[in-house]
Amino acid sequence: MLNLNKIKYLEKYILEIMSKLKKTNIVKFPEFKVSDQEKEIEAVLFASSTPLDIESIESKITKKNNVEKALEKLKSFYTNRGINLVCISNKWSFRTSDKLSNILSKQKSIEKKLSKAAIETLSIIVYHQPVTRAEIEDIRGVAFGTNTLEILMELNWVKPGGRKDVPGKPIQYVTSDDFLSHFNLQKLSDLPTVDELGAAGLIDTSSIEKSIFGTGKFYKENQDVKKDDIYSNIDEMLQDTLSEEENL
Repeated sequence: MLNLNKIKYLEKYILEIMSKLKKTNIVKFPEFKVSDQEKEIEAVLFASSTPLDIESIESKITKKNNVEKALEKLKSFYTNRGINLVCISNKWSFRTSDKLSNILSKQKSIEKKLSKAAIETLSIIVYHQPVTRAEIEDIRGVAFGTNTLEILMELNWVKPGGRKDVPGKPIQYVTSDDFLSHFNLQKLSDLPTVDELGAAGLIDTSSIEKSIFGTGKFYKENQDVKKDDIYSNIDEMLQDTLSEEENL
């Protein structure tokens, strides 16, 4: 059996070990005391949409002494954080850390107006499709830049629609389903004709080149018509064959 002295010694030993374990498990964060001036500088820089020089910062805070020293202190504090305080061309601003650039992305919607050439090209493709680049230029009467079609294709309003069966086999262009969706159209024939646009006062029919609007017949819908024509021709051929057999 353990005597009383040994028990007391064991208790003391255990308490010492527990005390050491507690001390080693305590996480101490570095203390960073922020002055009122530094808080004001943080707020001013955070709210600013553009980098600020020291004079601009001084004009917005109450305590104006040693601003540069305060900025350097804040810069040191933000060095290893997700947001850094940086100075470029003597102007200060908060920026996300370069180390985190791989997980950050910015999507910005930019509204762009189509050029006159792009609008005319789109109109010709809509009303003449399928149509080649040379045919578009022939209708417009002028050549157009290579980026005109690229812009329309980036918008996904126009796409290649096969090749024309002529020497050189040039690419033909047609409109996409996204074009119909964007303009809230069920089918191409829902588009107004040149006469309807003129009657609505949207265009001056006396000055516009009507050939841009084509014949009013559309590629996709013509395909269905062609299929019907094929079957009607077959019916006629069968009827003629039967008539010939009866005559025999």
